Amino acid sequence: MPITTHIENRVAEIIFDVPPVNAFDSETWNSLPGIIETAARNPEVNCVLIRAEGRGFCGGVDIKEMQAHPERITLLNRGNYRTFKAVREAEVPVVVAVHKFVIGGGIGICGAADTIIASEDAYFSLPEVDRGAMGGASHMSRMLPLHKVRAAFFTGGNIPAAEAYRLGAVEKVVARSELETEARAFCAIIAGKSRKALVIAKEALNGLEARDVDRGYRWEQGFTLEMYMHEDSQKARDAFVETGKAASF
Repeated sequence: MPITTHIENRVAEIIFDVPPVNAFDSETWNSLPGIIETAARNPEVNCVLIRAEGRGFCGGVDIKEMQAHPERITLLNRGNYRTFKAVREAEVPVVVAVHKFVIGGGIGICGAADTIIASEDAYFSLPEVDRGAMGGASHMSRMLPLHKVRAAFFTGGNIPAAEAYRLGAVEKVVARSELETEARAFCAIIAGKSRKALVIAKEALNGLEARDVDRGYRWEQGFTLEMYMHEDSQKARDAFVETGKAASF
């Protein structure tokens, strides 16, 4: 199974394993909300941990699918939106443990989560402009300051884990070999609390936020659709699939 759930000691561990780079197609994105919601609703679960096997945490969306089937963009958009919303609205705290690349939709998962623990080799990136797409800034804005988000978005550059930690987005940066152990230890602290208190606290903290990240992402997705309908979007996807690099304009 590409995505599995394991429950132990009141922690539900959701594990991504979709070779080669944990880039999900529209079907996978649309399966994630149910997996997350089921885990968080379980009365035996006090904390959800999302992590990944393989080369990196999440490569975002499957660009090859979008290149071959651009008509699936609305299905993909819906899966992205519902996934990030499920993370943010999960009944209990959601901790994300990331390694190596956190790209596109991986940013949405992290930005919607409650806490991020990163390995030293992790980095965060929104290469949407180079992929003929939009989206992700709403959730990255939950992690990082406005001008840092804009610089990252316009350039498609990488933000190393150490820099994200300096700016307050990441709770802890650890050695890659210690990521799972450290993440589980952090989740164990949360899992030892009253589930009722955690549920109430999660709802209260979400309600305290000054902006609605879900509404913001929906706003972004309107521009995602507009971009996908432009010829430059197809050119960008073709270049990425054929060369792995950004197109020249």
